[in-house]
Amino acid sequence: MIYLDNAATTRTAPEVVDAMLPYFTRYYGNASTIYTLGSESKKAVNNAREIIAGSLGAKPEEIYFTAGGSESDNWAIKAAAEAYSAKGKHIITTKIEHHAVLHTCQYLEKNGYEVTYLDVDRDGLVDPEAVKAAIRPDTILISVMFANNEIGTIEPIGEIGAIAKEKGILFHTDAVQAFGQIPINVEELNIDMLSASGHKLNGPKGIGFLYIRRGVKIRSFIHGGAQERSRRAGTENVPGIVGLGVAVERAMRIMTEKDKRETELRDYLIGRIEKEIPYCWLNGHRTKRLPGNVNVSFKYIEGESMLIMLDMKGICASSGSACTSGSLDPSHVLLAIGLKHEDAHGSLRLTLSEETTKEELDTVVEELKAIVARLRDMSPLYEDFIKSQKQ
Repeated sequence: MIYLDNAATTRTAPEVVDAMLPYFTRYYGNASTIYTLGSESKKAVNNAREIIAGSLGAKPEEIYFTAGGSESDNWAIKAAAEAYSAKGKHIITTKIEHHAVLHTCQYLEKNGYEVTYLDVDRDGLVDPEAVKAAIRPDTILISVMFANNEIGTIEPIGEIGAIAKEKGILFHTDAVQAFGQIPINVEELNIDMLSASGHKLNGPKGIGFLYIRRGVKIRSFIHGGAQERSRRAGTENVPGIVGLGVAVERAMRIMTEKDKRETELRDYLIGRIEKEIPYCWLNGHRTKRLPGNVNVSFKYIEGESMLIMLDMKGICASSGSACTSGSLDPSHVLLAIGLKHEDAHGSLRLTLSEETTKEELDTVVEELKAIVARLRDMSPLYEDFIKSQKQ
């Protein structure tokens, strides 16, 4: 099997699993208790919190554990909207956000809030000047993702953060794809809230966190207990938190070398596809993109058929977000950057890891060339196109 869907989820690192196991069987105490067994769990939770805070340039008390990125996004947007509703009910976001942000904003629109959805350019970049222009006296929150989960474009977060700070507006970023992949410092970038998830960086599923800057007036998301400083009730997922801490520590340790290697392999894969398969193009910014992200559209191709045929060859890939894999609608991200519906349907996302090899990518290109050729041979649209070219 060749696994190239690391934007959907990653393999849990062996050292992460090893670190988690004792907290299922030996140190299984509830972290909220006061006896020794529970204090061991509490100590492990606090250690993970310190590791994560250090990776962001944050304080430990600004890290709140959640069940993952979607919960963190929901908490940041809904709770901020409620807490600052006396100031206004206007929110700014973009058209290419993850559905955890977009659907939350749509929910708020049904409850009296107004949302501005900003356009992006052909590369998927948000213009900071457009953010500034969209700000109104009643704007209470700006939410722009750090890097797009489908096309890999890295947004100008520093510039947007500076604008938000200058205007006194909360700034949230969904960093689920970026955290652990590229350096992030919340102080330097003026980020007030940041969402992240463990399973995107070789950690376990079902665990994530929300960074909330000290002083941000945000209310509890889950009621019923004093956990997470009374802001997120529920017994702590100690094994998951331990695993997340180890995964973050590991990600920080290998980041520089990993990014360099993945960027080289990414550009090698893009180069071969563009050179050897006609009528295709890269989606997303060519250089301002995540190290391991490749998103290509193939004209006269139906993406789902391509994925099935790749799977038959033992290659795991995606046509977009894993959260919308059951949808027949074209990617909202690809439509937002200007692709036609039929072209958006022919997209392929290949996302690399530190385990990906050049030999695997060579295999993928060869299989992809054959699959594209076969699918185009069955396409009447492609046949008509070839005939028109000959006239």
